Amino acid sequence: MDKLSTLSRFKASCPFLGRTKTSTLRNLCTSTSTRFPSISLLTERATNCPVMGPALSVRSKEIVAGYASMAGNSDIEQIHKEKGVNIPVDASVEMCPHASAARAAARMADDLAHAAKGKEISSKAAAAAGCPFHKAALEQTVKATGVAPHPVPVSTASTSVSSSTRTGAYDYEAFYNTELEKKHKDKSYRYFNNINRLAHKFPVAHTAKVEDEVQVWCSNDYLGMGNNPVVLETMHRTLDRYGHGAGGTRNIAGNGAVHLGLERELATLHRKDAALIFSSCYVANDATLSTLGTKLPGCVMFSDKSNHASMIQGMRHSTAQRVIFKHNDLEDLENKLKEYPKETPKIIAFESVYSMCGSISPISEICDLAEKYGALTFLDEVHAVGLYGPRGAGVAEHLDYEAQLAHGENPDPIPGSVMDRIDIITGTLGKAYGAVGGYIAGSDDFIDMIRSYAPGFIFTTSLPPATVAGAQASIAYQKIYLGDRQLKQVNVRETKRRFAELDIPVVPGPSHILPVLVGDAALAKAASDKLLYDHSIYVQAINYPTVAVGEERLRITVTQRHTVEQIDKLVAAVDQVFTDLNINRIKDWKALGGRATVGVPGEDDVVEPIWTKEQLGEETGTTPKTLRDGEKDVVDPQGVFVARSRFDHLLGPISGPLRSGYQVVAPAVTTNTTTTSSAASVVPKTMKTGTKLMDFAPRARDIPVPPPSKLSAVA
Repeated sequence: MDKLSTLSRFKASCPFLGRTKTSTLRNLCTSTSTRFPSISLLTERATNCPVMGPALSVRSKEIVAGYASMAGNSDIEQIHKEKGVNIPVDASVEMCPHASAARAAARMADDLAHAAKGKEISSKAAAAAGCPFHKAALEQTVKATGVAPHPVPVSTASTSVSSSTRTGAYDYEAFYNTELEKKHKDKSYRYFNNINRLAHKFPVAHTAKVEDEVQVWCSNDYLGMGNNPVVLETMHRTLDRYGHGAGGTRNIAGNGAVHLGLERELATLHRKDAALIFSSCYVANDATLSTLGTKLPGCVMFSDKSNHASMIQGMRHSTAQRVIFKHNDLEDLENKLKEYPKETPKIIAFESVYSMCGSISPISEICDLAEKYGALTFLDEVHAVGLYGPRGAGVAEHLDYEAQLAHGENPDPIPGSVMDRIDIITGTLGKAYGAVGGYIAGSDDFIDMIRSYAPGFIFTTSLPPATVAGAQASIAYQKIYLGDRQLKQVNVRETKRRFAELDIPVVPGPSHILPVLVGDAALAKAASDKLLYDHSIYVQAINYPTVAVGEERLRITVTQRHTVEQIDKLVAAVDQVFTDLNINRIKDWKALGGRATVGVPGEDDVVEPIWTKEQLGEETGTTPKTLRDGEKDVVDPQGVFVARSRFDHLLGPISGPLRSGYQVVAPAVTTNTTTTSSAASVVPKTMKTGTKLMDFAPRARDIPVPPPSKLSAVA
């Protein structure tokens, strides 16, 4: 009953639905009631409606009656015997679909009954607010009893203070509503779906209703490292030893060994002198560019037109002049650089992989221009770290693939390599590494200068130790194991190929980014909704201002953990949605002259990927195979050993099976009538997060790890 498509049919007849914004209805539909967890917020409100309230009460009773037992225990035992049903000794309600559904129906009926309490007061208040249904019901009561109800004031406890209480003051609420209405009118209002990724079922998540599961196809956790078992194990161990929060800023109690260790890990990843971590890469870019642009005398910043908002804001927050050059246009960049003396401080800020179109910048050529005109290079590798290069250092490393591979874990730079020529590299811990946070890497003095002057670093609470340790474990693991990067690229290529066969318009690019062009904000939102509600596939619509008006799209993220069957389902679902909503395909865009590089006359519909067949292992037959449903993903023992060894000095050596998760097992409690083992029925007197107590046990997802003696340590 909460589906928006159903509700929209009744907007004309229901005053509440008619005056309530679609965005509000959507939130009410998808949000669980805090007081009554088996129903939504919209259903809770509906219990106070004179039309829906009685209908909900009747329907819930019908559902419960439908599940009611039709026989006594002896009869049920006879039915089980005749049908050959054997009930295990430790059987629970959850093991029987009929019983669990009956219990859920009973809970819903109970919640509906409790939610309906106080209905009389709510009805009076609603009548006072102008609901014709409530008003008619009250009029009938007055005629039958001859008694008029006392006036009931409508509660304002949950509403914002209106401007009427501030005579002569600015109407702030009207301002908020006006600004929001602008977003609704131009279809750029952002909707936030309730998506809860499941650690042991990646890439599956549940929605607001725990039992409703969907496949996630737009997460930036590109390699599933947010639930890699060695990462989870490291975080658990760190949490047990150092607790949750960092305790303060880096300068006040928040500068721990794990933070310093992560910065060393990042510096060696990029073969730079030093690195500095921030609460996010947005903050890292903003703080670094604003500090540099303000401190460098007369600085001029050259910014690619498609740069991320964090870089744009950083430049705006500085006192430097900003010059914008066309996206990836070397000629335009050089023409603008020529206008300034070589001795003028300059910064060329650009990205390696542009996340909304999938293009890759000409890094080496930009370095040539920077050297020629005396500029610093500022490279954002946010959508590349972990995904490109033999060690996951990004596109700058990937461009010298063989040399970087041969250099191994040597922290020294390779003179003249593309990565060495970049002055400042920024990256994130929140995408391919599955954590949270951002960082910069560069020379010792540069890092120390930003550490000493950037407010975004100085006045921010330090990242929690467990998060920092998990990030380092993730980076250390990915430095060693190449298979995740390879398989991700294999799956991306296959998905792009399948879409091309169906004439589905994918913005062409050489990277892992898979943007499906829709070209209309409302259509993009509708396509996202249909995929979610009709196919249990979550892909977020991307609208203005993230992309230009008319270039709205679905940005699909393919991971190495998506299976053959999941890819089949995605391709079929997108094809069906394009048909149902009559969304333009490649042939349609060609007829219109093209848009967003799709269907442009004279342009290729496919761009050669940056990963070569040799780098993917195709020539040697070592290319990883796409998983099938039921197959376990690969966890590399060498990567596990190296990641564990990073923390020997802090957490102690560890070997044996991975303990990737810890689960509370409440002790059984014997009462006068029953024996219960439900965790909800009892709270242990002693509860710890580690493994020293018997009430915590590793989950079943354990993998064998060779002892250290059988693996060579990697520096």
